[in-house]
Order: sequence, then C-alpha cells, then structure tokens
Amino acid sequence: MEIIKDQARVTSSIQNGIGYVTFFHPQSNSLPGHILRALAEEITKVGNDPLAKVILLQSEGDKTFCAGASFDELISINDIETGTTFFSGFAGVINAMRKAPKFVIARVQGKAVGGGVGLASAADYTFATDAASVKLSELAVGIGPFVVGPAVERKVGKSAFCQLTINATEFQSAKWAKQNGLYAEVFDTIGEMDRAIATLAAKLSESNPEAMSMLKKIMWEGTENWDQLLLERAGMSGTLVLSDFTRNAINKFKQVGK
Repeated sequence: MEIIKDQARVTSSIQNGIGYVTFFHPQSNSLPGHILRALAEEITKVGNDPLAKVILLQSEGDKTFCAGASFDELISINDIETGTTFFSGFAGVINAMRKAPKFVIARVQGKAVGGGVGLASAADYTFATDAASVKLSELAVGIGPFVVGPAVERKVGKSAFCQLTINATEFQSAKWAKQNGLYAEVFDTIGEMDRAIATLAAKLSESNPEAMSMLKKIMWEGTENWDQLLLERAGMSGTLVLSDFTRNAINKFKQVGK
C-alpha cells in the first residue's frame, strides 16, 4: 500500500514474511500529522497481517532517519485542540509499535531528532550506522519530549533520558546511543547494516509467531496505560506550542534548520 501527499509518503509491503513500513518527507523525513496517522495505520495493518512475521520500520534516503515534528505544521497550530491532535499522532505511532503482535525492527541510517528518537526507541530492536546521532530538541523550541519520553526512558533509562532532554541542542553519537541501549547494533556503513538486518529479519520470519507474540507482550509489560498516558502528554505539548516563546523559537529554528 502507498499513501502519498505533497511528496511525503508512507508505503508498506510484505515479502518473505517480512513486513516493510517505509516513510518519506522531503524535509529530512520530518513528520507532519498525515504521515504520523498513516504510519500508525500501516504498522497496525501489517502487524495484523498473518503473512508478516516481523516488521521493519525504515525511512527513505541515506542521510536523516527522521527529523521529528514538522516545523511548518507546528507553527500553524492556533488552538489547544489542534495542538493536542497533532502530538497525538506521535502517540498513535508509538502505541501501534507497542501493540503490534510482531517484533518491530528499526533501521536508522542517519540522524534521529525528537520524534525520530521516539520511533527508534519504540522499536523492539534497532539497527543504526555511525552517522545515526540522536538529539531530543524539544526543550530548545519551548516544549518537551512529553509524548516520546516514556518510550525513550524505557529504552535508555532515566539518567540518559535526562541527559538528552536537558542538553537539547547537542547531538549524542551513535556510540553513545548503543552504550545506553537505544541501538542494539551500530555499523560503519549502510550496506553492512542492511546485511545484518536482512539476516535477523530472515531468522525471525522463520521463528514461531506465537512465541514471538508472547515474548512481545512480556517485554512491554507495565506499559498498558500508555494509550491514556501518551494522550495526556500530547495535551501538554499541545498547550505549550501556543506560547509566544515556542512560536519564536520555532521560527528561529526554521531559519537555521535543525
């Protein structure tokens, strides 16, 4: 399936037991609301398809995995309801990954910022390259990583999460991300990473689906309240994005780039 709007797109396919979910946006694979909704829908659809034994989440291009929230959409938000709805899109994707009855592998070929770090964290197993540095930039634009925070903290722990959150303008290296548990494996090149992904995905595609589904539930125990929790967190961001501080900060970031 392919969903396209304004050059941005989400595609999905299933080949040899592997469900591929791929997203693209011309602005460094940023995430406007329609892409977030499409991602959640496709992850859920592939997760429920018996032909898919494992899900591979990836983005197009070879530079940036995901630049996080779309600044163009953030600056256009004029009321709390619209803001909450936008940030709920991140909640939808994270919860779709969490509740999918299959393991989700993330392929992080380049930098991950904000919501992109959330996607990498919500995956069950994340591959990356040396170029895949990470940054939670939300505080720098007057909000905070409220929605993605639970997924990031679950993966890297409170101390590393606090480091990323507070030092919001600095990238941490892929090596740092691996040392703190965000990345399972890091490779020098995209080619080396893709070969490793293919090997693991093929093994999982031949594993017992029922066993993997049971393991997935065990691995995510304690997150049963996230449907409500992440929506509440979306409301926090939806409120803060209306402030003059945040609007001015976003405009400055748009001028210099992320």
